Amino acid sequence: MNHTGAMDINEVFRGGARSVEFLDQINKASIVMLDGAGIVPHAVAGRIAKGIAQVIAQERASPRQRSADYLDYEHRLLAVAGPDASRLHTGRSRQDIASTIARMNLRDGLLKVCEALAIARDKLLVLAERHQETIIPAYTHGVQAQPTTFAHYLLALGSALGRQAERLQQAYRRVNQNPLGAAALATSSFPLDRERLAVLLGFEGLVENAYDANHFAPVDSSLEVAGALSIAAIQLGQFAQDIHAQYSDPVPWLMLATGELTGVSSIMPQKRNPAALEQLRAQASMMVGDMQTVFLIAHNTRSGMFDYRMYDPVPSARPLQVFKLFQQILDGIVVNEERALAEVKADYSTTTEIADALLQRADVPFRVGHHFASKLTDYGRAKGLKLHEISYSEAALIYEADTRQVFPLREHEFEEIISPEYMVFGRKGIGGPQLAEVKRMLAQERTKLSADLAWLKDRGEDLARAEAGLETAFTALAGSSPA
Repeated sequence: MNHTGAMDINEVFRGGARSVEFLDQINKASIVMLDGAGIVPHAVAGRIAKGIAQVIAQERASPRQRSADYLDYEHRLLAVAGPDASRLHTGRSRQDIASTIARMNLRDGLLKVCEALAIARDKLLVLAERHQETIIPAYTHGVQAQPTTFAHYLLALGSALGRQAERLQQAYRRVNQNPLGAAALATSSFPLDRERLAVLLGFEGLVENAYDANHFAPVDSSLEVAGALSIAAIQLGQFAQDIHAQYSDPVPWLMLATGELTGVSSIMPQKRNPAALEQLRAQASMMVGDMQTVFLIAHNTRSGMFDYRMYDPVPSARPLQVFKLFQQILDGIVVNEERALAEVKADYSTTTEIADALLQRADVPFRVGHHFASKLTDYGRAKGLKLHEISYSEAALIYEADTRQVFPLREHEFEEIISPEYMVFGRKGIGGPQLAEVKRMLAQERTKLSADLAWLKDRGEDLARAEAGLETAFTALAGSSPA
Protein backbone atom coordinates (compact mmCIF):
# COMPACT_ATOMS: atom_id res chain seq x y z
CA MET A 1 0.00 0.00 0.00
CA ASN A 2 1.14 3.59 -0.55
CA HIS A 3 0.82 6.38 1.98
CA THR A 4 -2.82 7.02 0.96
CA GLY A 5 -3.81 3.42 1.71
CA ALA A 6 -4.36 2.61 -1.97
CA MET A 7 -2.63 -0.37 -3.52
CA ASP A 8 0.52 0.42 -5.48
CA ILE A 9 -0.08 -1.04 -8.94
CA ASN A 10 3.50 -2.35 -9.00
CA GLU A 11 2.84 -4.47 -5.91
CA VAL A 12 0.51 -6.65 -7.95
CA PHE A 13 3.38 -7.47 -10.29
CA ARG A 14 6.06 -8.21 -7.71
CA GLY A 15 4.60 -11.67 -7.28
CA GLY A 16 5.12 -14.41 -4.73
CA ALA A 17 8.09 -16.65 -4.04
CA ARG A 18 7.66 -18.82 -7.10
CA SER A 19 7.23 -15.78 -9.38
CA VAL A 20 10.65 -14.55 -8.24
CA GLU A 21 12.11 -18.02 -8.81
CA PHE A 22 10.59 -18.10 -12.29
CA LEU A 23 12.02 -14.66 -13.10
CA ASP A 24 15.43 -16.00 -12.08
CA GLN A 25 14.98 -18.92 -14.49
CA ILE A 26 13.85 -16.58 -17.26
CA ASN A 27 16.91 -14.40 -16.79
CA LYS A 28 19.23 -17.40 -16.76
CA ALA A 29 17.63 -18.73 -19.94
CA SER A 30 17.77 -15.32 -21.61
CA ILE A 31 21.48 -14.80 -21.07
CA VAL A 32 22.28 -18.37 -22.16
CA MET A 33 20.24 -17.81 -25.33
CA LEU A 34 21.73 -14.37 -26.02
CA ASP A 35 25.21 -15.84 -25.69
CA GLY A 36 24.39 -18.82 -27.91
CA ALA A 37 22.81 -16.63 -30.58
CA GLY A 38 25.83 -14.28 -30.58
CA ILE A 39 23.65 -11.30 -29.69
CA VAL A 40 25.71 -10.56 -26.56
CA PRO A 41 29.50 -11.09 -26.72
CA HIS A 42 30.53 -14.20 -24.82
CA ALA A 43 32.71 -12.38 -22.29
CA VAL A 44 29.96 -9.88 -21.53
CA ALA A 45 27.39 -12.66 -21.28
CA GLY A 46 29.62 -14.43 -18.77
CA ARG A 47 29.86 -11.33 -16.60
CA ILE A 48 26.09 -10.84 -16.75
CA ALA A 49 25.55 -14.49 -15.79
CA LYS A 50 27.86 -14.06 -12.82
CA GLY A 51 25.88 -10.95 -11.83
CA ILE A 52 22.60 -12.86 -12.09
CA ALA A 53 24.03 -15.49 -9.75
CA GLN A 54 24.97 -12.73 -7.27
CA VAL A 55 21.48 -11.22 -7.38
CA ILE A 56 19.94 -14.64 -6.76
CA ALA A 57 22.23 -15.12 -3.76
CA GLN A 58 21.15 -11.72 -2.42
CA GLU A 59 17.50 -12.62 -2.87
CA ARG A 60 17.92 -15.79 -0.88
CA ALA A 61 19.80 -13.98 1.86
CA SER A 62 17.25 -11.16 2.16
CA PRO A 63 13.64 -12.02 1.29
CA ARG A 64 12.76 -8.31 1.44
CA GLN A 65 14.68 -7.83 -1.78
CA ARG A 66 12.64 -10.47 -3.60
CA SER A 67 10.60 -9.01 -6.45
CA ALA A 68 9.35 -10.44 -9.73
CA ASP A 69 9.20 -6.98 -11.33
CA TYR A 70 12.06 -6.90 -13.81
CA LEU A 71 12.72 -3.19 -13.25
CA ASP A 72 13.38 -3.91 -9.57
CA TYR A 73 15.56 -6.83 -10.59
CA GLU A 74 17.55 -4.90 -13.19
CA HIS A 75 18.41 -2.18 -10.66
CA ARG A 76 20.08 -4.79 -8.45
CA LEU A 77 21.76 -6.48 -11.40
CA LEU A 78 23.30 -3.22 -12.63
CA ALA A 79 24.63 -2.60 -9.14
CA VAL A 80 26.67 -5.82 -9.18
CA ALA A 81 27.46 -6.23 -12.89
CA GLY A 82 27.66 -2.70 -14.28
CA PRO A 83 25.87 -0.97 -17.18
CA ASP A 84 26.48 -3.79 -19.65
CA ALA A 85 24.11 -5.92 -17.56
CA SER A 86 21.20 -4.11 -19.22
CA ARG A 87 22.00 -6.19 -22.32
CA LEU A 88 20.12 -9.00 -20.56
CA HIS A 89 16.92 -7.21 -21.59
CA THR A 90 17.86 -7.21 -25.27
CA GLY A 91 14.74 -7.85 -27.35
CA ARG A 92 12.58 -8.35 -24.26
CA SER A 93 9.78 -6.46 -22.55
CA ARG A 94 8.19 -6.68 -19.17
CA GLN A 95 5.16 -7.76 -21.21
CA ASP A 96 6.58 -11.07 -22.40
CA ILE A 97 8.39 -11.61 -19.10
CA ALA A 98 5.07 -11.23 -17.25
CA SER A 99 3.33 -13.56 -19.71
CA THR A 100 6.05 -16.16 -19.17
CA ILE A 101 5.94 -15.92 -15.37
CA ALA A 102 2.15 -16.28 -15.52
CA ARG A 103 2.44 -19.44 -17.62
CA MET A 104 5.08 -20.91 -15.34
CA ASN A 105 2.81 -20.24 -12.36
CA LEU A 106 -0.14 -21.72 -14.22
CA ARG A 107 1.65 -24.94 -15.12
CA ASP A 108 3.14 -25.25 -11.62
CA GLY A 109 -0.29 -24.85 -10.05
CA LEU A 110 -1.85 -27.21 -12.57
CA LEU A 111 0.55 -30.02 -11.73
CA LYS A 112 -0.02 -29.59 -7.99
CA VAL A 113 -3.78 -29.54 -8.43
CA CYS A 114 -3.69 -32.58 -10.74
CA GLU A 115 -1.67 -34.47 -8.15
CA ALA A 116 -4.08 -33.58 -5.32
CA LEU A 117 -7.02 -34.61 -7.50
CA ALA A 118 -5.33 -37.91 -8.39
CA ILE A 119 -4.76 -38.71 -4.70
CA ALA A 120 -8.43 -38.01 -4.00
CA ARG A 121 -9.54 -40.19 -6.90
CA ASP A 122 -7.37 -43.02 -5.60
CA LYS A 123 -9.02 -42.78 -2.17
CA LEU A 124 -12.43 -42.71 -3.81
CA LEU A 125 -11.68 -45.93 -5.72
CA VAL A 126 -10.43 -47.65 -2.57
CA LEU A 127 -13.72 -46.74 -0.89
CA ALA A 128 -15.71 -47.95 -3.89
CA GLU A 129 -13.89 -51.30 -3.87
CA ARG A 130 -15.07 -51.85 -0.29
CA HIS A 131 -18.71 -51.11 -1.09
CA GLN A 132 -19.48 -52.99 -4.29
CA GLU A 133 -22.33 -54.85 -2.58
CA THR A 134 -23.49 -52.07 -0.25
CA ILE A 135 -27.05 -51.24 -1.32
CA ILE A 136 -28.05 -47.62 -0.76
CA PRO A 137 -30.97 -45.40 -1.69
CA ALA A 138 -30.42 -43.01 -4.58
CA TYR A 139 -32.38 -39.80 -4.99
CA THR A 140 -33.83 -37.62 -7.72
CA HIS A 141 -35.64 -34.34 -6.96
CA GLY A 142 -34.49 -34.91 -3.37
CA VAL A 143 -36.76 -37.96 -3.12
CA GLN A 144 -35.71 -41.60 -2.91
CA ALA A 145 -35.85 -42.90 -6.49
CA GLN A 146 -34.17 -46.29 -6.94
CA PRO A 147 -31.66 -48.38 -5.03
CA THR A 148 -28.09 -48.69 -6.22
CA THR A 149 -24.76 -49.44 -4.55
CA PHE A 150 -22.42 -47.05 -2.82
CA ALA A 151 -19.69 -48.17 -5.21
CA HIS A 152 -21.91 -47.24 -8.16
CA TYR A 153 -22.44 -43.76 -6.71
CA LEU A 154 -18.74 -43.27 -5.98
CA LEU A 155 -17.76 -44.43 -9.46
CA ALA A 156 -20.14 -41.85 -10.91
CA LEU A 157 -18.32 -39.14 -8.99
CA GLY A 158 -14.97 -40.69 -9.89
CA SER A 159 -15.86 -40.64 -13.56
CA ALA A 160 -16.84 -36.98 -13.33
CA LEU A 161 -13.60 -36.07 -11.56
CA GLY A 162 -11.69 -38.07 -14.16
CA ARG A 163 -13.10 -35.71 -16.78
CA GLN A 164 -11.76 -32.79 -14.78
CA ALA A 165 -8.33 -34.41 -14.77
CA GLU A 166 -8.61 -34.78 -18.53
CA ARG A 167 -9.61 -31.12 -18.93
CA LEU A 168 -6.73 -29.98 -16.75
CA GLN A 169 -4.25 -32.07 -18.73
CA GLN A 170 -5.58 -30.64 -21.98
CA ALA A 171 -5.25 -27.15 -20.51
CA TYR A 172 -1.68 -27.91 -19.47
CA ARG A 173 -0.69 -28.69 -23.07
CA ARG A 174 -1.95 -25.27 -24.16
CA VAL A 175 -0.55 -23.48 -21.11
CA ASN A 176 2.92 -24.96 -21.51
CA GLN A 177 3.80 -22.86 -24.56
CA ASN A 178 6.51 -20.20 -24.51
CA PRO A 179 5.64 -16.50 -24.96
CA LEU A 180 9.15 -15.25 -24.14
CA GLY A 181 10.84 -13.41 -26.99
CA ALA A 182 7.59 -11.84 -28.19
CA ALA A 183 8.68 -8.54 -26.59
CA ALA A 184 5.77 -6.11 -26.13
CA LEU A 185 3.67 -7.44 -29.02
CA ALA A 186 5.70 -7.48 -32.24
CA THR A 187 9.06 -9.08 -31.29
CA SER A 188 12.13 -6.93 -31.90
CA SER A 189 14.90 -6.34 -34.44
CA PHE A 190 17.12 -8.82 -32.56
CA PRO A 191 17.11 -12.43 -33.83
CA LEU A 192 16.14 -14.02 -30.51
CA ASP A 193 16.07 -17.80 -30.48
CA ARG A 194 12.61 -18.38 -29.03
CA GLU A 195 12.82 -22.15 -29.54
CA ARG A 196 15.97 -22.26 -27.41
CA LEU A 197 14.22 -20.26 -24.70
CA ALA A 198 11.32 -22.73 -24.78
CA VAL A 199 13.63 -25.73 -24.30
CA LEU A 200 15.58 -24.07 -21.48
CA LEU A 201 12.36 -23.20 -19.61
CA GLY A 202 10.63 -26.56 -20.13
CA PHE A 203 7.97 -25.34 -22.56
CA GLU A 204 6.69 -27.75 -25.19
CA GLY A 205 6.44 -25.15 -27.94
CA LEU A 206 5.75 -21.49 -28.69
CA VAL A 207 2.82 -19.14 -28.62
CA GLU A 208 3.94 -18.08 -32.06
CA ASN A 209 2.06 -14.87 -32.79
CA ALA A 210 3.77 -12.21 -30.70
CA TYR A 211 0.58 -10.19 -30.26
CA ASP A 212 -1.30 -13.31 -29.16
CA ALA A 213 1.49 -14.31 -26.78
CA ASN A 214 0.98 -11.34 -24.47
CA HIS A 215 -2.54 -10.09 -25.12
CA PHE A 216 -4.93 -12.91 -26.06
CA ALA A 217 -3.33 -16.20 -24.99
CA PRO A 218 -2.92 -15.09 -21.34
CA VAL A 219 -6.69 -14.66 -21.15
CA ASP A 220 -7.90 -17.92 -22.66
CA SER A 221 -5.19 -19.96 -20.92
CA SER A 222 -6.29 -18.66 -17.53
CA LEU A 223 -9.98 -19.04 -18.33
CA GLU A 224 -9.53 -22.63 -19.47
CA VAL A 225 -7.87 -23.58 -16.19
CA ALA A 226 -10.39 -21.61 -14.14
CA GLY A 227 -13.29 -23.22 -16.00
CA ALA A 228 -12.11 -26.76 -15.30
CA LEU A 229 -11.52 -25.96 -11.64
CA SER A 230 -14.98 -24.37 -11.37
CA ILE A 231 -16.61 -27.55 -12.65
CA ALA A 232 -14.65 -29.66 -10.17
CA ALA A 233 -15.68 -27.36 -7.31
CA ILE A 234 -19.35 -27.64 -8.24
CA GLN A 235 -19.13 -31.44 -8.37
CA LEU A 236 -17.51 -31.57 -4.94
CA GLY A 237 -20.27 -29.30 -3.66
CA GLN A 238 -22.83 -31.80 -4.94
CA PHE A 239 -20.98 -34.59 -3.14
CA ALA A 240 -20.91 -32.60 0.12
CA GLN A 241 -24.64 -31.97 -0.15
CA ASP A 242 -25.40 -35.63 -0.90
CA ILE A 243 -23.73 -36.69 2.33
CA HIS A 244 -24.94 -33.74 4.39
CA ALA A 245 -28.57 -34.52 3.47
CA GLN A 246 -28.32 -37.76 5.45
CA TYR A 247 -27.72 -35.88 8.69
CA SER A 248 -31.36 -34.81 8.86
CA ASP A 249 -32.23 -38.43 9.69
CA PRO A 250 -31.94 -39.40 13.37
CA VAL A 251 -29.95 -42.47 12.29
CA PRO A 252 -28.04 -41.57 9.11
CA TRP A 253 -26.87 -44.42 6.91
CA LEU A 254 -23.97 -42.31 5.69
CA MET A 255 -21.91 -39.99 7.85
CA LEU A 256 -18.40 -38.99 8.91
CA ALA A 257 -16.41 -40.64 11.64
CA THR A 258 -16.23 -38.72 14.90
CA GLY A 259 -13.00 -36.86 15.48
CA GLU A 260 -11.37 -34.10 13.47
CA LEU A 261 -14.07 -34.11 10.79
CA THR A 262 -17.00 -33.84 13.20
CA GLY A 263 -17.67 -31.22 15.86
CA VAL A 264 -19.72 -31.40 19.06
CA SER A 265 -22.29 -28.67 19.69
CA SER A 266 -21.27 -26.16 22.36
CA ILE A 267 -24.67 -26.41 24.04
CA MET A 268 -26.29 -29.65 22.83
CA PRO A 269 -24.12 -32.59 23.90
CA GLN A 270 -25.95 -35.07 21.68
CA LYS A 271 -25.22 -33.19 18.44
CA ARG A 272 -22.41 -34.21 16.12
CA ASN A 273 -22.00 -31.54 13.48
CA PRO A 274 -20.44 -32.52 10.12
CA ALA A 275 -18.01 -29.61 10.17
CA ALA A 276 -15.77 -30.96 7.42
CA LEU A 277 -18.71 -31.33 5.02
CA GLU A 278 -19.81 -27.77 5.70
CA GLN A 279 -16.26 -26.58 5.11
CA LEU A 280 -16.01 -28.55 1.87
CA ARG A 281 -19.25 -27.05 0.62
CA ALA A 282 -18.26 -23.52 1.67
CA GLN A 283 -14.71 -23.77 0.35
CA ALA A 284 -15.96 -25.25 -2.93
CA SER A 285 -18.36 -22.32 -3.29
CA MET A 286 -15.53 -19.86 -2.61
CA MET A 287 -13.43 -21.74 -5.16
CA VAL A 288 -16.17 -21.18 -7.73
CA GLY A 289 -16.10 -17.51 -6.78
CA ASP A 290 -12.33 -17.33 -7.15
CA MET A 291 -12.54 -18.88 -10.59
CA GLN A 292 -15.36 -16.57 -11.66
CA THR A 293 -13.19 -13.65 -10.61
CA VAL A 294 -10.71 -14.75 -13.30
CA PHE A 295 -13.51 -14.44 -15.86
CA LEU A 296 -14.74 -11.11 -14.53
CA ILE A 297 -11.28 -9.56 -14.52
CA ALA A 298 -10.80 -10.49 -18.17
CA HIS A 299 -14.32 -9.52 -19.22
CA ASN A 300 -14.86 -6.33 -21.23
CA THR A 301 -11.22 -5.26 -21.38
CA ARG A 302 -9.20 -4.20 -24.39
CA SER A 303 -6.21 -6.31 -25.30
CA GLY A 304 -3.07 -5.08 -23.61
CA MET A 305 -4.82 -3.73 -20.52
CA PHE A 306 -3.52 -4.23 -17.00
CA ASP A 307 -6.54 -6.07 -15.61
CA TYR A 308 -5.84 -9.67 -16.64
CA ARG A 309 -2.03 -9.65 -16.57
CA MET A 310 -1.17 -10.77 -13.06
CA TYR A 311 1.84 -13.00 -12.44
CA ASP A 312 -0.34 -15.63 -10.74
CA PRO A 313 -3.57 -15.48 -12.77
CA VAL A 314 -5.28 -18.57 -11.30
CA PRO A 315 -4.02 -19.07 -7.73
CA SER A 316 -3.95 -22.76 -6.82
CA ALA A 317 -4.04 -22.40 -3.02
CA ARG A 318 -7.80 -22.82 -2.61
CA PRO A 319 -8.18 -25.69 -5.11
CA LEU A 320 -5.41 -27.51 -3.26
CA GLN A 321 -7.17 -26.85 0.05
CA VAL A 322 -10.48 -28.12 -1.35
CA PHE A 323 -9.01 -31.29 -2.85
CA LYS A 324 -7.09 -32.09 0.34
CA LEU A 325 -10.23 -31.62 2.45
CA PHE A 326 -12.06 -33.92 0.03
CA GLN A 327 -9.32 -36.52 0.60
CA GLN A 328 -9.83 -36.31 4.37
CA ILE A 329 -13.58 -36.71 4.03
CA LEU A 330 -13.19 -39.80 1.84
CA ASP A 331 -10.96 -41.29 4.54
CA GLY A 332 -13.57 -40.52 7.19
CA ILE A 333 -16.77 -41.77 5.54
CA VAL A 334 -18.70 -44.36 7.52
CA VAL A 335 -21.50 -46.36 5.90
CA ASN A 336 -24.06 -48.18 8.01
CA GLU A 337 -24.90 -50.92 5.51
CA GLU A 338 -27.87 -52.34 7.42
CA ARG A 339 -29.31 -48.88 7.91
CA ALA A 340 -28.87 -48.07 4.20
CA LEU A 341 -30.72 -51.23 3.19
CA ALA A 342 -33.46 -50.50 5.73
CA GLU A 343 -33.84 -47.03 4.25
CA VAL A 344 -34.39 -48.59 0.82
CA LYS A 345 -36.94 -51.05 2.19
CA ALA A 346 -38.75 -48.28 4.06
CA ASP A 347 -39.80 -46.68 0.76
CA TYR A 348 -41.15 -47.85 -2.56
CA SER A 349 -38.10 -47.38 -4.79
CA THR A 350 -38.19 -50.95 -6.14
CA THR A 351 -41.66 -50.60 -7.67
CA THR A 352 -40.06 -49.72 -11.02
CA GLU A 353 -39.05 -53.37 -11.22
CA ILE A 354 -42.69 -54.47 -10.92
CA ALA A 355 -43.56 -52.72 -14.18
CA ASP A 356 -40.43 -54.09 -15.86
CA ALA A 357 -41.07 -57.65 -14.65
CA LEU A 358 -44.70 -57.59 -15.79
CA LEU A 359 -43.53 -56.61 -19.26
CA GLN A 360 -40.67 -59.12 -19.34
CA ARG A 361 -42.51 -62.10 -17.85
CA ALA A 362 -46.13 -61.60 -18.92
CA ASP A 363 -45.95 -59.14 -21.85
CA VAL A 364 -47.99 -56.57 -19.89
CA PRO A 365 -47.60 -53.15 -21.56
CA PHE A 366 -45.21 -50.99 -19.58
CA ARG A 367 -47.69 -48.18 -18.89
CA VAL A 368 -50.23 -50.72 -17.57
CA GLY A 369 -47.61 -52.14 -15.23
CA HIS A 370 -46.46 -48.65 -14.27
CA HIS A 371 -50.02 -47.64 -13.42
CA PHE A 372 -50.47 -50.77 -11.27
CA ALA A 373 -47.20 -50.15 -9.41
CA SER A 374 -48.27 -46.56 -8.73
CA LYS A 375 -51.67 -47.74 -7.39
CA LEU A 376 -49.89 -50.30 -5.23
CA THR A 377 -47.69 -47.53 -3.82
CA ASP A 378 -50.66 -45.33 -2.97
CA TYR A 379 -52.42 -48.27 -1.32
CA GLY A 380 -49.42 -49.22 0.81
CA ARG A 381 -48.65 -45.70 1.93
CA ALA A 382 -52.29 -45.10 2.85
CA LYS A 383 -52.16 -48.23 5.03
CA GLY A 384 -48.82 -47.29 6.56
CA LEU A 385 -47.18 -50.34 5.00
CA LYS A 386 -43.76 -50.79 3.45
CA LEU A 387 -43.70 -52.41 0.03
CA HIS A 388 -42.56 -55.79 1.31
CA GLU A 389 -45.34 -55.68 3.93
CA ILE A 390 -48.06 -55.66 1.28
CA SER A 391 -49.24 -59.23 0.90
CA TYR A 392 -49.27 -61.04 -2.39
CA SER A 393 -53.04 -61.44 -2.20
CA GLU A 394 -53.53 -57.68 -1.67
CA ALA A 395 -51.29 -56.91 -4.65
CA ALA A 396 -53.20 -59.41 -6.81
CA LEU A 397 -56.56 -57.89 -5.86
CA ILE A 398 -55.36 -54.38 -6.74
CA TYR A 399 -54.04 -55.59 -10.11
CA GLU A 400 -57.21 -57.50 -10.96
CA ALA A 401 -59.47 -54.60 -9.92
CA ASP A 402 -57.43 -52.20 -12.03
CA THR A 403 -56.98 -54.35 -15.16
CA ARG A 404 -59.85 -56.83 -15.01
CA GLN A 405 -57.23 -59.53 -15.57
CA VAL A 406 -55.60 -62.17 -13.39
CA PHE A 407 -52.36 -61.07 -11.73
CA PRO A 408 -49.75 -62.84 -13.89
CA LEU A 409 -46.97 -63.09 -11.28
CA ARG A 410 -46.64 -65.93 -8.81
CA GLU A 411 -46.10 -65.20 -5.13
CA HIS A 412 -42.37 -66.06 -5.12
CA GLU A 413 -41.88 -63.98 -8.27
CA PHE A 414 -43.58 -60.97 -6.71
CA GLU A 415 -41.46 -61.25 -3.56
CA GLU A 416 -38.32 -61.60 -5.65
CA ILE A 417 -38.82 -58.61 -7.92
CA ILE A 418 -39.60 -56.16 -5.12
CA SER A 419 -36.37 -56.98 -3.26
CA PRO A 420 -33.57 -54.37 -3.48
CA GLU A 421 -31.01 -57.11 -4.12
CA TYR A 422 -32.86 -58.36 -7.19
CA MET A 423 -33.30 -54.89 -8.60
CA VAL A 424 -29.70 -53.75 -8.01
CA PHE A 425 -27.78 -56.87 -8.94
CA GLY A 426 -30.12 -57.91 -11.75
CA ARG A 427 -29.39 -54.87 -13.92
CA LYS A 428 -28.32 -55.63 -17.49
CA GLY A 429 -27.25 -52.32 -19.00
CA ILE A 430 -23.78 -50.91 -19.45
CA GLY A 431 -22.82 -48.71 -16.52
CA GLY A 432 -25.28 -50.20 -14.03
CA PRO A 433 -24.73 -51.22 -10.39
CA GLN A 434 -24.55 -54.98 -11.06
CA LEU A 435 -21.30 -56.49 -9.79
CA ALA A 436 -19.83 -57.30 -13.18
CA GLU A 437 -20.27 -53.72 -14.38
CA VAL A 438 -19.03 -52.19 -11.14
CA LYS A 439 -15.89 -54.34 -11.31
CA ARG A 440 -15.39 -53.39 -14.95
CA MET A 441 -15.81 -49.69 -14.18
CA LEU A 442 -13.49 -49.95 -11.19
CA ALA A 443 -10.80 -51.47 -13.39
CA GLN A 444 -11.41 -48.83 -16.05
CA GLU A 445 -11.09 -45.98 -13.55
CA ARG A 446 -7.93 -47.58 -12.14
CA THR A 447 -6.47 -47.68 -15.64
CA LYS A 448 -7.33 -44.02 -16.21
CA LEU A 449 -5.84 -43.03 -12.87
CA SER A 450 -2.64 -44.96 -13.60
CA ALA A 451 -2.34 -43.15 -16.92
CA ASP A 452 -2.90 -39.81 -15.20
CA LEU A 453 -0.25 -40.57 -12.59
CA ALA A 454 2.17 -41.55 -15.36
CA TRP A 455 1.36 -38.27 -17.13
CA LEU A 456 2.13 -36.36 -13.93
CA LYS A 457 5.41 -38.19 -13.49
CA ASP A 458 6.41 -37.51 -17.10
CA ARG A 459 5.61 -33.81 -16.83
CA GLY A 460 7.60 -33.51 -13.61
CA GLU A 461 10.56 -35.26 -15.19
CA ASP A 462 10.31 -33.03 -18.29
CA LEU A 463 10.53 -29.90 -16.15
CA ALA A 464 13.32 -31.33 -14.00
CA ARG A 465 15.36 -32.15 -17.13
CA ALA A 466 14.81 -28.67 -18.53
CA GLU A 467 15.81 -27.05 -15.24
CA ALA A 468 18.92 -29.23 -14.98
CA GLY A 469 19.87 -28.36 -18.57
CA LEU A 470 19.35 -24.66 -17.90
CA GLU A 471 21.44 -24.82 -14.72
CA THR A 472 24.28 -26.62 -16.51
CA ALA A 473 24.38 -24.11 -19.36
CA PHE A 474 24.05 -21.12 -17.02
CA THR A 475 26.71 -22.36 -14.59
CA ALA A 476 29.12 -22.93 -17.45
CA LEU A 477 28.51 -19.45 -18.77
CA ALA A 478 28.87 -17.80 -15.37
CA GLY A 479 32.05 -19.80 -14.77
CA SER A 480 33.53 -18.57 -18.04
CA SER A 481 33.72 -15.02 -16.70
CA PRO A 482 37.01 -14.05 -15.02
CA ALA A 483 36.80 -13.41 -11.29
